[in-house]
Amino acid sequence: MTAVESTRSSRRAPWADARFLIGILLIVVSVAGVWVVVAAARQTTPVLAAARTVVPGELLTDADLTVVDVALGQAAAAYATADAVLEGSVATRTIRAGELVPAAALGDAADARSTTVVLRSAVDVPASVEAGTQVEIWASPLLERGLYDTPRILVADATVVSVTRDDSMMGGGAATAEVVIPRADVATVLAAISDSAAISVVPTTGSLR
Repeated sequence: MTAVESTRSSRRAPWADARFLIGILLIVVSVAGVWVVVAAARQTTPVLAAARTVVPGELLTDADLTVVDVALGQAAAAYATADAVLEGSVATRTIRAGELVPAAALGDAADARSTTVVLRSAVDVPASVEAGTQVEIWASPLLERGLYDTPRILVADATVVSVTRDDSMMGGGAATAEVVIPRADVATVLAAISDSAAISVVPTTGSLR
């Protein structure tokens, strides 16, 4: 190697060493980033989940809920945590069994705008109708004994709490349904019942599973 070549090589050495160190640094940063992502994914948050289907307006108790550890990341704030205070809380919408409880689905019982009524359906209620199913309540006003007027919708948005089906010959396949309805519709529904109207519980489109 000539003196000139040796001089050029010695001049390149510091830059070569710098590139090498930068490469090592990038590898370390990359590995650290992957580790942080994996560690974050493994971090779980204890949140509440419904142990059974809960319907709107229903007062929540510890027996209705269970605690599960899930990795939610930044979405954790949207759900009720295991230490949430439930006293006096009601569901503001249907929460299916096993579903994580959204914080927005909990409301104050004093502000509840719905209530439950028990109806005797004059027609068969599909077997798929169960707790949490969205239904419409129809009524056919009684004109005279055995003769009814054209059916009309009493409540367009009700939620089933429970259904008791009567499959006996005398029951004729009718069913008794406990449903959640808006308080504003209570008077109309009770008036239809007292006037002996034929009440029907009908699943809304898309509510059947």
